[in-house]
Amino acid sequence: MSDKAKRNRTHFNGSHHPVVDFWRREVGGISSRNFSDRFSASENMVLRLEIYKKLAKHKGCVNTVSFNTQGDILVSGSDDRRVFLWDWELGKVKLSFHSGHSNNVFQAKFMPFSDDRTIVTCAADGMVRRASVLESGKVETVLLGLHQGRAHKLCVEPGNPHVFYTCGEDGLVQRFDLRTQAPTELFTCQPVDTRRRNMEAAQLNAIAMDPRNSNLLAVGGMDEYARLYDIRRVQGRDGSSRAAADHFCPPHLIGDFHVGITGLAFSEQSELLVSYNNEFIYLFTHDMGLGSNPMPSSPVSSSSSKSKKSESEDEDGSKSSVPMMAYKGHKNCETVKGVNFCGPRSEYVVSGSDCGRIFIWKKKSGELIRVMEADRYVVNCIEPHPHIPVLASSGIENDIKIWTSKAAERATLPDNIETRKRKPRGWMYRVSSPQELLAQLVFLQNRSRFSEDREEGEEEEEASSSSTGRELLDLILTFNDADDADDEEHVSDEDGVSRDDFFS
Repeated sequence: MSDKAKRNRTHFNGSHHPVVDFWRREVGGISSRNFSDRFSASENMVLRLEIYKKLAKHKGCVNTVSFNTQGDILVSGSDDRRVFLWDWELGKVKLSFHSGHSNNVFQAKFMPFSDDRTIVTCAADGMVRRASVLESGKVETVLLGLHQGRAHKLCVEPGNPHVFYTCGEDGLVQRFDLRTQAPTELFTCQPVDTRRRNMEAAQLNAIAMDPRNSNLLAVGGMDEYARLYDIRRVQGRDGSSRAAADHFCPPHLIGDFHVGITGLAFSEQSELLVSYNNEFIYLFTHDMGLGSNPMPSSPVSSSSSKSKKSESEDEDGSKSSVPMMAYKGHKNCETVKGVNFCGPRSEYVVSGSDCGRIFIWKKKSGELIRVMEADRYVVNCIEPHPHIPVLASSGIENDIKIWTSKAAERATLPDNIETRKRKPRGWMYRVSSPQELLAQLVFLQNRSRFSEDREEGEEEEEASSSSTGRELLDLILTFNDADDADDEEHVSDEDGVSRDDFFS
């Protein structure tokens, strides 16, 4: 029998037939690992996803969810500044504690090989903290470092129980080693476009590390470029070596001041997934980079482009271009949304949306195959289980949804995928209530004292005070603008969730 005939016998409707795969596993035709991967990655499992449990203990928007390495415990953080550890299968809380943050918790993750006793967090107060679960069950939290503004995301070095990285709105990327007492300030992202040079730094919203190469770190934020850094180059004393090794951006977005990056993720194949606000999600491979300096007028960029162009040509001189994959249909305007892969080999792309739904696409084709109602307002976070076809999602509502493939019928796409109409006041809105304004003022005061303790010399102290004063003025003006907007249009909901909740 020919190889083509054998493949046809083991496929059904373009995918692996589960019955045939089961038989092949039993007779030794495929390994148990391959059988498990094919089963978990099957489109049938995606189309049967439905809500298994709702984890409801938080008293604010849930901004982060993450599984431990084994996948039996889920950690979550919220606007209520608390961190919960869940037995998601039973739907019960294993442990909860106050994070020590003075503002919304944006990210919480387990450190690997710590017996799930070490959790690192970052938040809207700019602080980076570590929580240690003691043998007695008590939790101790300590301050590890600080960003000058909100710290949206952190990423843990794969397989390393000590090292993780953070990024913040100050454009700073810091490296934390739990064995030392102080963080290492690796670099501050500067605007690429000369027309943005009035910005002190490129504000960062997302950070991700290549799972196959822990030397490669990607960051993205308030401009159109996703930057890829080689950690080995930026840890040196030479400031000139701290430039990004590569930049990624769809050609039509270069020079667009109205877009920014809200989420990043690496696949198991080292592909980079980038989610833009007011735009789509794009997939980049390493050969799609624009070089260390992507500006068209730059000689470095020009030589880099020529090099990449020559690499993309076949031996016979013909050009072989790989089209950039875009994932469309969702809406990303109102909040800082993450993006992710799911499937044992990153077969699918998943994202939340302003319409309160989860969108799932096939990675290779970009085909939208699933749209699921997941929140009455906005879905911000989707986290895949590390081993089995399970998803955890969260958003503006105070609960976490756990999704498993238990539906009796395969779901179909809605005939008309319509988003709920809203009037957003800006995708990076800072202050939503007098309480948050007060919290930010207290944070700025504490940060100023913290900076004074760390800085040396009068000039540095004066610069820090000036920077804090400018941010304080901007904070008050932003709040006044928001208050005026509320006078023009007041929106409230029966359950007490106001429109302000969308921008926390």
